[in-house]
Amino acid sequence: MGDIAMAKPSVSRDAFRGLFAFYAAKAHHDHNGVAEGRLLKLFGSSDHIPDRLLDLWSSRTELIDPEAVGKIMSPLAHQILDGDAQYNHASDFLHRLLRELDRDVH
Repeated sequence: MGDIAMAKPSVSRDAFRGLFAFYAAKAHHDHNGVAEGRLLKLFGSSDHIPDRLLDLWSSRTELIDPEAVGKIMSPLAHQILDGDAQYNHASDFLHRLLRELDRDVH
């Protein structure tokens, strides 16, 4: 058999959902029911993030230092906790993340 390049798998949907679960747990701990509800809504809607968007996320984050990704992601997640940002769907949040990554890289 010929050499077949093994593609690096894209970030799993469950791994991305974990982001919302983590911050929802933080909101619960802080007795912030409004933020917890918003994050749980995003958690549920993350089942329907298009695979192409997850693939795009994976390819973009491969090019950037993980610490830099965290420095972009954390403030955006905190905006949800603080009520400064609201997203109707997890893919909206992911689109925002991608725009911020693009801005930071360029």
